[in-house]
Amino acid sequence: MNRSVLVMTVMFVLFLASSVVLTAQSTRPTQGRSVGKELDVWVSKIEEQVVPTADAMPEEKYGFVPTAGTFEGTRSFAEQVKHLAATNYILGSAVLGEKPPRGEQDEKAPDFLKSKAEIMQYLKGSFALLHRAAAVINNENEAEIVKFDRTRPGLMVDALIHCDDHYGQMVEYLRMNGIVPPASRP
Repeated sequence: MNRSVLVMTVMFVLFLASSVVLTAQSTRPTQGRSVGKELDVWVSKIEEQVVPTADAMPEEKYGFVPTAGTFEGTRSFAEQVKHLAATNYILGSAVLGEKPPRGEQDEKAPDFLKSKAEIMQYLKGSFALLHRAAAVINNENEAEIVKFDRTRPGLMVDALIHCDDHYGQMVEYLRMNGIVPPASRP
């Protein structure tokens, strides 16, 4: 078989294969997933990282602040978790058009949250609010500017990015205390 016949045969087989794939894709029923549902998937993903990480730090180390290096004014582990949760409440409430439930301001959690159990409950509640916020995002309201000169999806993305940033800091705090973060465990 000469080279040009071989090339033509390969091209024909590839054409047939791609036609089969395209036909299969075009006859498959489409499941439209709204922006809100897609964002809710990402809320779940970050929640599955943050909550176990917050829980992994023993209560007696919730006041831990790094000291080696320049860490003046750095938040304690508890303050990291509370700050992350307070911001979830603020941004999620903005998506919903509500006031934050405990009057959170300036990304600061209420001062009365002291114990690990209280902080964990506060954190979990903040993710419940983000799930509720994602659920209200639909085709009709997703482009509307609602607060902070942002759209609902924009506010949700802000919350996710913020969570991810503080998740990384929480992981470092765990490692500084000799604790393997849950996501790194076998």
